[in-house]
Amino acid sequence: MGILDRFSLEGKKALVTGAASGLGAAIAIALAEAGADVACHGNRRPAEATAEQIRATGKAAQGFSADLSLADGADQLFGAVVAAFGVPDILVNNAGMIHRNAAEAFEPEAWNTVLQVNLTSVFRLSQLAGAEMLKQGRGKIINIASLLSFQGGIRVPAYAASKGGVAQLTKALANEWAGRGVQVNAIAPGYFRTENTSALQKDETRNRQILERIPAQRWGEPEDLAGAAVFLASSASDYVSGEVLVVDGGWMGR
Repeated sequence: MGILDRFSLEGKKALVTGAASGLGAAIAIALAEAGADVACHGNRRPAEATAEQIRATGKAAQGFSADLSLADGADQLFGAVVAAFGVPDILVNNAGMIHRNAAEAFEPEAWNTVLQVNLTSVFRLSQLAGAEMLKQGRGKIINIASLLSFQGGIRVPAYAASKGGVAQLTKALANEWAGRGVQVNAIAPGYFRTENTSALQKDETRNRQILERIPAQRWGEPEDLAGAAVFLASSASDYVSGEVLVVDGGWMGR
């Protein structure tokens, strides 16, 4: 098999959470362009717009919805995907949320919701998909971490805690499953133009400070994650395990 063949996802099925827009949509489309059929999750409604874009490429795609802030949201989503689409060979845990407030005033309800969406649902979906992947002796799980898996951030204690947890969960699952054919890795995006960062983009001072630290001198665009996602979803990364791959334009190197 040639090196380019190892990046092919032909014959694979993928589930991408949070695929309605932004990073999730870009990842879902990239996986389809590499050959995968894709189940596209949206939190409030099925990610049909992304699925439609994928179907236009000739690959199969379907939109699904589930509220991952609910305790049984992950179970409902996985059950629906398996029933309609089959067991995924690739799981991308991208869905996430952020809540900003001073730590001393941070609402317990907001804390619990952020942790449920960003960390608990990631574990549960990984557990459900991983159990099936282990039976088959192969599978790829990609978690979307963050620069705040390494840094503390400001006014986002729940988000930082959840993304630190995602990085450690990635390593924990990788330690147990790598020897059984399932690779678990994460991507830590830097500052990307998405809904989650709209407040920072609109803040003239913070926007300037952020750009001054990024050697690439620009915000990341969702498509900048495509290569990393395809690599970690493909057999080209079969000996990569427990990695948190930073895609940040050089931010962490400063």
